[in-house]
Amino acid sequence: MDYAGIIIPFAGGLGMFIYGMQIMAQGLENAAGSRMKSLLEALTRNKLMGVLLGAVITAVIQSSSATTVMVVGFVNAGIMNLSQAMGVIMGANIGTTVTGWLVSSVEWAKFLSPANLAPVAVILGVVLMLAGKRRSTKDISSIVIGFGILFIGISTMSSAVSPLEESEGFRNIFTALGHNPFMGIIAGALVTAVIQSSSASVGILQSLAAAGLVPFNAAVYIIMGQNIGTCVTAIISSVGAKKAAKTAAIMHLLFNIIGTIIFSIVAIVFFQVINPEMGMGLITQTEISSVHTIFNIGTTLLLFPVSDWIIRLAKKLQKEDEPAADESRVLLDERMLETPAIALQTVRREVCRMGKIVNGTMEKAEEVLFTQDQETIAGIREEESVADRLCKGITDYLLRISSLSINEKEHQHVASLLQIVTDMERVSDYCENISEYAESLKEQKTSLSETGAAEMKEMLRVCSESFLYAVEALEENSAEKARLVLEREEQADGLEVRLRTAHIKRLADKQCSTEAGIVFLDTLTGLERISDHARNIAEEVQSVMG
Repeated sequence: MDYAGIIIPFAGGLGMFIYGMQIMAQGLENAAGSRMKSLLEALTRNKLMGVLLGAVITAVIQSSSATTVMVVGFVNAGIMNLSQAMGVIMGANIGTTVTGWLVSSVEWAKFLSPANLAPVAVILGVVLMLAGKRRSTKDISSIVIGFGILFIGISTMSSAVSPLEESEGFRNIFTALGHNPFMGIIAGALVTAVIQSSSASVGILQSLAAAGLVPFNAAVYIIMGQNIGTCVTAIISSVGAKKAAKTAAIMHLLFNIIGTIIFSIVAIVFFQVINPEMGMGLITQTEISSVHTIFNIGTTLLLFPVSDWIIRLAKKLQKEDEPAADESRVLLDERMLETPAIALQTVRREVCRMGKIVNGTMEKAEEVLFTQDQETIAGIREEESVADRLCKGITDYLLRISSLSINEKEHQHVASLLQIVTDMERVSDYCENISEYAESLKEQKTSLSETGAAEMKEMLRVCSESFLYAVEALEENSAEKARLVLEREEQADGLEVRLRTAHIKRLADKQCSTEAGIVFLDTLTGLERISDHARNIAEEVQSVMG
């Protein structure tokens, strides 16, 4: 038998299958990008919503591995807790069954056979790509082309392995896997771990089934093994992540192992005691899709009530101590770049975290001019250094997102976040300047006059409120908070003019020292610019974040 003539076309068909799946997933993801935000926000509700979300996202991106990798990233960034992650992981197992049903549609919907549909899909997609001007049309073309290439790939694999139908040795391998559940599970897990895609692994099994090579019992054990093998990607992605993220990866593995144990026992009893003849019979592509779906939905229904127990067990297995938190560490994960629409939401949360840190610096600056406390001055400098590192990390991440395949609205979102993070960093700089002015007053053993101090406190209050409202406007996507920022900014502008004029008059009347007068005027300028940066943030919220 010409094995080279089998392996090479089979490998080429597998490549087309995976490539088509990725193209289709990218088109679906781009088309659904604007909805990813609302899907992510649904996570805050409950675990059941997490299951639904995991199923939907996995159906869109056509990969449970990618979904669970994103979950690890979310947990690592502190965006998702372990209970929410558990729900999404269970849903991802259900969503991954969609690809199998697409492949098996050649049996339950004859008109969808690859020979008929794949060439039509590819040419239709190419026409849409060449003729379409709008981004949405090009996304649709990617979906259609990917669908066509996926079908060509599965057809090529099925044709490549068809000569093996005559191979007694190859048939014996599958017969042995059917008689030895452990070996069947190991085989499914190994193949899936190597290609890191359970959808592609199921596609391979379906192509072998189309050639009449796979017994029912062997297919069942292999499918269960595939669900274990798909955990490898998430486990690899958790290397170097925080303890909670590693726990999420272990949860995924435990969930699939427990489900496999339960259903393996059921399958062994069924095929060896109740209906041995069914186990020896050949399985079809549609039956593989059915088994895959029943296994994943059944596992979810069985383990959903005890999912908290699985979380506790995963925590016990993950005994590594968590290092001390580092505020300057940018909590943005490269895993998220696989899904730019969701990556943008993680960036926004990180920008909000930076805003809260800078707001804390602003609160220290409100007092330091009057207390001149050295510890507070040192704290402001440290927080300004943290803001600088966060600004650089967030900016680099946003630039990476901008280089990906994103739509115009997402490009605007990137530009807006870049502007906001720059404004926040500048506010932090001005707070450090205020700490330096306080240090100058201390060194010169002077202070603001009673009138000057009262006026400065008023200006500090207005500008501090302006920046706080700006951060809250971004975090809450609040037009009302943005409006309050603009009100405070106008108030700050008026105060700056009035207080500057009054202070110059005090200087002329020698009611305060020259050194204190210079500090007052410099601080006044810095605070007015802080309110300007707060206004910039509010305007970005109003224009882009809606």
